[in-house]
Amino acid sequence: MMRRYIAAIIAFTMCLSAMSPLSARAEGFFIRGDANGDGAFDTADLAALKKWLTGDPESGLVSPKAADLCRDNVTDVFDLVAMRRELISAAEPSIISAPVCRAAALVCADSGELLYGDNINERTAPASLTKLLTAQVALKYLSPETVITVGSEQSLVKSGSSLCLIQRGHRLRLYDLLKGMLMASGNDAAYTVAVAAARAARPDVSMTDIQAVQYFAELMNSYAADIGMTQSHFVNPEGWDDEQQYTTVSDLLILAQRAWSVKEIREITGTSRRYVVFASGENITWNNSNALLDKSSPYYNADAAGMKTGTTAAAGNCLIAVFRRNGTTYISAVTGCGSNEDRYLLTNKIYSAVV
Repeated sequence: MMRRYIAAIIAFTMCLSAMSPLSARAEGFFIRGDANGDGAFDTADLAALKKWLTGDPESGLVSPKAADLCRDNVTDVFDLVAMRRELISAAEPSIISAPVCRAAALVCADSGELLYGDNINERTAPASLTKLLTAQVALKYLSPETVITVGSEQSLVKSGSSLCLIQRGHRLRLYDLLKGMLMASGNDAAYTVAVAAARAARPDVSMTDIQAVQYFAELMNSYAADIGMTQSHFVNPEGWDDEQQYTTVSDLLILAQRAWSVKEIREITGTSRRYVVFASGENITWNNSNALLDKSSPYYNADAAGMKTGTTAAAGNCLIAVFRRNGTTYISAVTGCGSNEDRYLLTNKIYSAVV
C-alpha cells in the first residue's frame, strides 16, 4: 500500500517544479516542509522525503522534523501525501504588502517553525532592539540586585536620545536600570549599564568610560556570535545608527528567543507600567513604549506578552513582539516601517493572519 502511495505522488512532481510556497532562511528555526534544509519548501523536498522513505542513503533529507507535516512526531508516508497536497494547492507565499516594511517574520518559539518570512536576511540597523542584547550581556556579568551609581558615562549619551531620566549620583539596582532601558528605552540607562558591566567583566583593568563602552561592544559581539547571530555587528549599547552596527530579522529572532528565556527580561518587557524607587531614594514611573501592552491603545493585543520597540532614521520603526496563545509562544519582528502606527498594524496583521 505504501509503495502505491509513493508511486502516485511521483507522478505529480514534474508539474510542481516551478512552485515555491515559502522561500526564506532563518538560522535556528525551520521552515515547515523544508525537508532538505535549503531554505525553501518546494518539490526538491518532496523528492528528498520520497527517497528517504525508500531507504535511499543519498536522499538529501536533513530535517525529518520539518518534513513532519502531519505534526504527529512521526515522519512517514502520510507526511509525503500531505506534502504533495500542499504543493499542489499552495500559491506563492502571501506576503502582507501594507503597511510597508523592510523585513518581517513570525516564528513559533516552542517548535522553532518559521510561520511567516519577508526579507528576513536583509541587513538593517537594529535601533533600540539592540537593548535586548545589552540586557542579556549585562546580566551575564552582574546580578540583578547589584546597585549601580549613575556616573560620568552620561556624557556619552547622544543629543536627541530617548531617555528614562536618570541622573548622575542616582543609585539603582541593575534590575531597575533594565526597566528604564527596556520599558522607557532609555539610552542614558544603556550607557550606565554597559559601563558597569564592562568594568565588572574586567575588574583588574582601569578603563575610561569610552574604553568601557568599547569593551562592552566586544562582549556584545561575542555573546551574539555564541547564540548564533551570524549576520550582526554592534558598536554601541543603545542602538544609535552607525554603519558598523547592523543585524537582520533572522538574527533578531534568535536574539528575541534567547531574551525571552531570561526571567528578568520577560518580566520587564511584559509590563506596561512600573513605579520604581531607586536605591538612593528617588522615584519615577516608567511606561512601556510597546503599545501592544497598553489596554488604552488602539493597537492593544490581549495575547501580547512583551519585548521591545526601536526607532532610528536608518532602521525605521521596528518592533519585536512576543505573543502567548493556548500555552504556545510566538515571536514576531518587523523592521523598517514608515511610522509608529505601521509597526503595530503590521505586527497585529501578521499575527492574526498566521496564528
